[in-house]
Amino acid sequence: MAAVLTISSKNYSSWSLRGWLLCRMAGLAFEEEIKPVDDPSTRAELMLLSPSFLVPCLTHGDIKVWDTLAIGEYLNETFPNACLLPTDLKARTHCRAVSGEMHSGFANLRSALPMNIKARYPNFVLWAGAQPDIDRVLAIWRECLKSYDGPYLFGDKPTLADAMYAPVCARFLTYCVKIDRAAQDYCDTIMNLPDMIEWVEAARSEPDAVEELDAEF
Repeated sequence: MAAVLTISSKNYSSWSLRGWLLCRMAGLAFEEEIKPVDDPSTRAELMLLSPSFLVPCLTHGDIKVWDTLAIGEYLNETFPNACLLPTDLKARTHCRAVSGEMHSGFANLRSALPMNIKARYPNFVLWAGAQPDIDRVLAIWRECLKSYDGPYLFGDKPTLADAMYAPVCARFLTYCVKIDRAAQDYCDTIMNLPDMIEWVEAARSEPDAVEELDAEF
């Protein structure tokens, strides 16, 4: 079946990155359809002004799915050998829980550290309200890496959870967030994934800019 993944800016859109990584992890061959950043709905999503996120959107044959978690669940069912969710029930439940937490939470982290792969802010002053979110992310990583022996959150291969937290790794790099050694090793593992390297290179070559995001910092 033909597959098309609709995404927006590779530099700014954390949700697009999650959906794209999930498709790559699943081994799905797909074409990219990129919505321009001057599209009103795209800008609303990037500026966190939209009540819902319709990008990324995966069209696979006659099936259309646009929520990132739903994309992950669909791909896990369609490509079970990719093991986007762990096979063990306890680990699978844990993976769903931490992925859902990322999907629905961490609003302060999102607003304080917007996705911006091309930028670097070595002296960034972190808003105090974002620190509890960062602490919670690090606690999740610490628990998963200890429980499943790494190098990924649920063992020796990336899963749904790694796709969900990959943009956080990029944000920590952009804003030079100080994290412990284990967390830094995990971020390095994610950022060195071939698919992540490809995404970052494409993001850096994007000509478009969202001035409202760049001007804020």
